[in-house]
Amino acid sequence: MIQAKDIVVIKFGSGILTRPDGMALDENQIGELIGSVAALHSSGIQPVIVSSGAAAAGMMNFGFEQRPQDLSTLQACCAVGQTRLMQIYSEILGKSDLNVAQLLLDNEDFSTPNRRKNVLNTITTLIELGGVIPIVNENDSVAVEELKFGDNDTLSAQLSCLVDAALLILLTGVDGLKNNNGEILNSVHDIDDVTRYVRPETGKFSVGGMATKLEAARVATEAGIPVFIANGNHPGQIPEIVAGDGIGTRFHAN
Repeated sequence: MIQAKDIVVIKFGSGILTRPDGMALDENQIGELIGSVAALHSSGIQPVIVSSGAAAAGMMNFGFEQRPQDLSTLQACCAVGQTRLMQIYSEILGKSDLNVAQLLLDNEDFSTPNRRKNVLNTITTLIELGGVIPIVNENDSVAVEELKFGDNDTLSAQLSCLVDAALLILLTGVDGLKNNNGEILNSVHDIDDVTRYVRPETGKFSVGGMATKLEAARVATEAGIPVFIANGNHPGQIPEIVAGDGIGTRFHAN
C-alpha cells in the first residue's frame, strides 16, 4: 500500500504534453497533470516526475513539423525545449509553493557506481529539504546514445529502482495495454504472457511505444516495484491510481 513519505515515480510521455495537432505544448493539460502531482505531494507522498517533451517543445519553437533526422538539429531542439518545459513546470508548481529541481541524466549515471550514488544522494537530499518536485529527463542535448536508442520509459524504470519507489506510473496516450479484442488488461502478473498484444506504433514526437513500456515494467517489477500504465489525458485519476484504483493496466511486482 502506498503510504505517506513513499516515492511515486510518474513518467509523462510526449504525446500527453502536446496539443492534438502536435504543434504546441498543451499548457492546460500540463497544468492538470501538475495539479494532480501537487495533490499527491500535499497528501504526504513524494512524486518524482520523468518528463519527455523537450524535443517536441524545441521542434515547435523552431517550426519543425517532423522530428529532425540529423543529430545536431535534434540536440538543438532538446536544448531549447528543455528550458521552455522547465519554465512551465516551475510556474505551475510555484502556485502550490513547490520548487522544481531539474536532473538531466544518461546511462552512465546509472552504470557507474560513484555517479549512481551521487544521483541518489542528490534526490534524497532534495526530498529531505522538502517542498521540491524533482523532474528528470535524459540529457538529450549531449548524450548521443540516448537520442539514438534511449527512451524515458527505461529511464523511469531505472530511476524507480534507484530510489526504491513504491510505484511507477507510465502515462501515455492510451488507456493501458489492450488484448486483441481491444479490452484493457487490468492486471498482469506475467509480462511474457502479454507481449503478444504489443503493436509496433509510436506517436509523432515520441521515441518509445508499448514495447518499451513493457520492458520498463519488467525491470521495475523484477525489482519489486509495481507499475501502472494509464492514459495521461485523464490526469485527475493519478491519485486514484496511487490509491489502488484507476483505469489502466497494473503490473504486479514479483
